[in-house]
Amino acid sequence: MPYNRVPVSPLVELSRLRVVLVAPRNPLNIGAVARAMSNFGFHSLRLVNPYAPSYREARSAVGASEILANAERFKTVPEAVEDCTLVVGTTAVRNRELQHLLRRPEYGARLICRRLGAGNVALLFGSEKFGLSNDALSHCHWLIRIPTCEENISMNLGQAVAVCLYELIRESRYERAANQLKLATAGELERITTLLLEAVQTSGFLDRRRVSDADERIRRLVCRLRLPERDAVIWLGMLRQMMWKMNQGTKPEP
Repeated sequence: MPYNRVPVSPLVELSRLRVVLVAPRNPLNIGAVARAMSNFGFHSLRLVNPYAPSYREARSAVGASEILANAERFKTVPEAVEDCTLVVGTTAVRNRELQHLLRRPEYGARLICRRLGAGNVALLFGSEKFGLSNDALSHCHWLIRIPTCEENISMNLGQAVAVCLYELIRESRYERAANQLKLATAGELERITTLLLEAVQTSGFLDRRRVSDADERIRRLVCRLRLPERDAVIWLGMLRQMMWKMNQGTKPEP
């Protein structure tokens, strides 16, 4: 099973993500965040020290009223992430000297999806004007940065949340599809490795490029392909036919 994930219901996985807005002030942005969460199927919104008038106004946002009505309010970041096993922050970087590992959204989403299979994950977004403070960042395990152009590096809060949630839902759906594929067994991969090694030897490839550990290299190459069982059958058939052709009429294995 890819990434050694624990198989759980997709609904359970999504419910484990906490979108945390730290000190948000603009009601339109809060509403846009809730709308993006509704679009992608995430429901747990947490607000840390929101500007009270903006929060009251945001609760009327079209298409996201239920998420806003159920949003939890906290006074501090530690309280908001207390039940999470992974805390990921977001940043536009600018001229800040960061002490965290920085990842792009697509790679960060992959790691977050792994952890959602086992526990709650918090995704933190800072205020529209200042982003996350150094104190808030100190609670994060690592950070995500959306690769924007240098001329206008900072994204609108609602847009930034939408981009990150899109990557998460895309990765989650990819993993579920991958989990449904039955992968080739180690025995099938070894048969492919043996035939491929035979083919490169018969073709003379190894005569032109001497490699002492050719069998180990080819075996690692085949393993990295992560072949589904149905594709392994095709590979075996193709390699057997190639060997039959190179051996000029030798009957292939049944």
